[in-house]
Amino acid sequence: MVSSKATSHSPTRQQAIASIATDGRPHTARELAPVSVIVPCYRCADTIGPAVASVAAQRLLPSEVLLVDDCSGDGTLERLHEVAREYPDGWVKVFSLQRNGGPSGARNLGWAHAGQPYIAFLDADDTWHPQKLSIQMEVLAADPGIALLAHQMNVQSRSAPVPPVRHPPPLTMVRPSLLLMRAPFPTASLVLRRDLPFRFDETRRRAEDYLLWAQILLNGYRCARVELVLASWHKPAFGAGGLSGDLAAMHEAAADVRRELHARGLLGEWPMRVLQVTSALRYLRRRLITHTRRYADNPHATQADQANS
Repeated sequence: MVSSKATSHSPTRQQAIASIATDGRPHTARELAPVSVIVPCYRCADTIGPAVASVAAQRLLPSEVLLVDDCSGDGTLERLHEVAREYPDGWVKVFSLQRNGGPSGARNLGWAHAGQPYIAFLDADDTWHPQKLSIQMEVLAADPGIALLAHQMNVQSRSAPVPPVRHPPPLTMVRPSLLLMRAPFPTASLVLRRDLPFRFDETRRRAEDYLLWAQILLNGYRCARVELVLASWHKPAFGAGGLSGDLAAMHEAAADVRRELHARGLLGEWPMRVLQVTSALRYLRRRLITHTRRYADNPHATQADQANS
């Protein structure tokens, strides 16, 4: 199920991995971040190359990259092996699920095989800022009590320049009350401790990440966010296809997560009611934005088409 070599981090292997450079110029040997990067992959043959290239372009390289094919059934698995061969032996590892389980199953499989004390996530159609890991690991080195560290993300084209950063990176400690306003943790922004006693709920196809981050935060683990854009989506964040494109289903999935958190005693009655109201307002806003976007793309659409959008 896995195509990989030995995972030892000898100086020779460090030097080989540290020589990765997207412009073809070798870097001097340097330490690797104690991070396993997990990328769930489903029919992503066209985007996985740039995603992994953004990891290889990190100023501080992770120790390993785990690509998990979610039983794509097309040419994705073959493409993952091609990508793995483009990098030093053993740095990119390829796994595959025997049946489609959604992103939860793929991420959990990668988590089970991760060999580093920290885990980072990247989706196969997103990319990282070159300084993402160096900034996050700098924060974690200064405050190792942080169990989960996120950052901001933006939407931009692949050809756009990376957003500027500043030092020292501005940091916000995330309070549970922030969940009342919005989801503060984009999945591709996270670095978290591998030993946390939670995993993605594999029975869920939507809002499974929201449930996991809420469990970590509401169980008292220290969570923080770097207030810099260190990763990018390359399609609108909602209403543009994929699982998140079905706004009604996403809205109901988030409501079901809140009900589960309430049933577990992690979310009180008053916060539950506040979340119901704020979530309904966000849902209506997103429907309006999606409606406007689709009309802008197709101004000649009929009223019936718009009513079904």
